[in-house]
Amino acid sequence: MIGSIINGEEINTSNDSIKVKNPYNGDTVEEIALISDDAFERAVTGAFDTFHHTMQDMPAHKRSDILRKTADLMEERADDFAETIMKEAGKPISFSRGEVQRAIQVLRFASEEAKHISGEVVPMDAAIDGDGRLGLVKHIPLGVVAAITPFNFPLNLSLHKIAPAIAAGNTVIFKPAENTPVSAYKLAKLFHEAGLPDGVLNLLMGSGDIGEKLVTHDKVHKISFTGSLPVGRSIKESAGFKKVTLELGSNSPNIIFDDGNINEAVNKLVKGAFAFSGQVCISAQRIYVQKSIYDQFLKEYIKATEDLTIGDPASEETDIGPMISEEEAKRAKEWIDDAVENGAKVATGGERDETILKPTIMTNVESNMKIIADEVFAPIVSVIPFDTEEDVVGYSNDSIYGLQAGVFTKDVNRAFRVADQLEMGGVWINEISTYRQDNHPYGGVKQSGVGREGVKYAVDGMTETKFIGLKLKEHHDEKA
Repeated sequence: MIGSIINGEEINTSNDSIKVKNPYNGDTVEEIALISDDAFERAVTGAFDTFHHTMQDMPAHKRSDILRKTADLMEERADDFAETIMKEAGKPISFSRGEVQRAIQVLRFASEEAKHISGEVVPMDAAIDGDGRLGLVKHIPLGVVAAITPFNFPLNLSLHKIAPAIAAGNTVIFKPAENTPVSAYKLAKLFHEAGLPDGVLNLLMGSGDIGEKLVTHDKVHKISFTGSLPVGRSIKESAGFKKVTLELGSNSPNIIFDDGNINEAVNKLVKGAFAFSGQVCISAQRIYVQKSIYDQFLKEYIKATEDLTIGDPASEETDIGPMISEEEAKRAKEWIDDAVENGAKVATGGERDETILKPTIMTNVESNMKIIADEVFAPIVSVIPFDTEEDVVGYSNDSIYGLQAGVFTKDVNRAFRVADQLEMGGVWINEISTYRQDNHPYGGVKQSGVGREGVKYAVDGMTETKFIGLKLKEHHDEKA
């Protein structure tokens, strides 16, 4: 049994515990001791005190060294981390390895960024009566950052919160998803092995109640959350004057114009819609194809989808493994059935076997169907024809979400014209909505979230701007 890590001490005795199950075969991966109310308060107080007595004064080079050492240690144990993700999340092993490599990269980005947090000099003499004054701007850490993370990228998305927080000089309370806490535990142990002082990173094992208490706790200064829209909305309403970064839902559109590379779009969108069974915030959910190439695209896309290998995530050959739980697979199947009852058609897929839902392509859909209007978070994609550029921009923007989009076209003027009109936090040209690098600003507009991740941009959101003004000399009126 493993448990929480508070002020450097592991607490693995509890009256309450949960078993983490492999979504594919139901095997127990690990038993987790849940945190008590008393231990929760010790964790928050410990993080608060450690910030004021240790972290606030830690030099940038030391923070950078710890992050770099953590990356080096993770690289040495990459296979173990990948296997852990595969077992607890059901993510195919090849994709799990990819997540670990990205996590290592995030740590290295953060290590560099820790040394480049700088301020500026304000030209005070630009203002009347500003002569003889010096203005400095510093970016200082906030204090305690609460990192609340989802199951779908249990290592990399956690580090998109933890690594920038540490780079900026904050302490962290880390609450991982209940489905995937084992990789979180191994990550916390790795940080301490790399020399992170006790109390800087406190890992709390438990339910959503922990997150609710962190949001309202007066010693927590920022909430960084990735998850569902309803929970994100609740956090925003309850956080008061705390800073928040919310990475929420999406139903990402991908647009293929008739001059786009169909073969490239097909190959990319098979991965973009179905990787990790569609359980990705920026998974391709709506594919809009210009009518003149619609039939050709759909035919090739169905064939490529049916060529995917479904099965055991431990196999090197597997493209599609299980969803995170049977409840989620049932929910997704119900959404398919509901769409069919209202006139939609299943072009391929649509069958469920326990936690596995076959990759599903839907056609003849309407904009008010759940599989279009809501975040499906499953291996379901809809292929929809369109006539004009104006039409497809309208279809794409007809959503409460606006995270990322993909546009395929050879016309550079149209590419940038459409990108400017799409109400999205990010737009990729000749790339799928599902593509993300770890150093670009990532986040949405509308109800897709608040704030940005991407290491440099996350650091910006985890610091406070402080102005320091100095009067250097007495100002003398030249006319006097």
